[in-house]
Amino acid sequence: MKRILIPIITLLCIFGSLSSTYAEQPGLDYKKFGKIATVVVTEDYPGQQVVEYKYVGRETLAENKVMDSFQFEVMVNGKKQIVTVKISHDNKVGKELTIIVEEKK
Repeated sequence: MKRILIPIITLLCIFGSLSSTYAEQPGLDYKKFGKIATVVVTEDYPGQQVVEYKYVGRETLAENKVMDSFQFEVMVNGKKQIVTVKISHDNKVGKELTIIVEEKK
């Protein structure tokens, strides 16, 4: 019985660690860029309330260059304004940021 249980437990541990690694892979660093996007929105809309925040996703632009998109719902003078912040960066290094802020009309 022990001969069967040890390999099964080992396989479960390996698959468990692999699945958590793959689950984290797409947005390992998106939280860092989400913080940057939040600072940009709060600076662009001083005194206005950010009601909702959503990570839209990551788009590959080139071999090492990606763009993370974030959507914010901001209350501007009592009206909801949808603001999208797109941050493109080198996926390996994370430096050289390009930040685009778009308002949905």
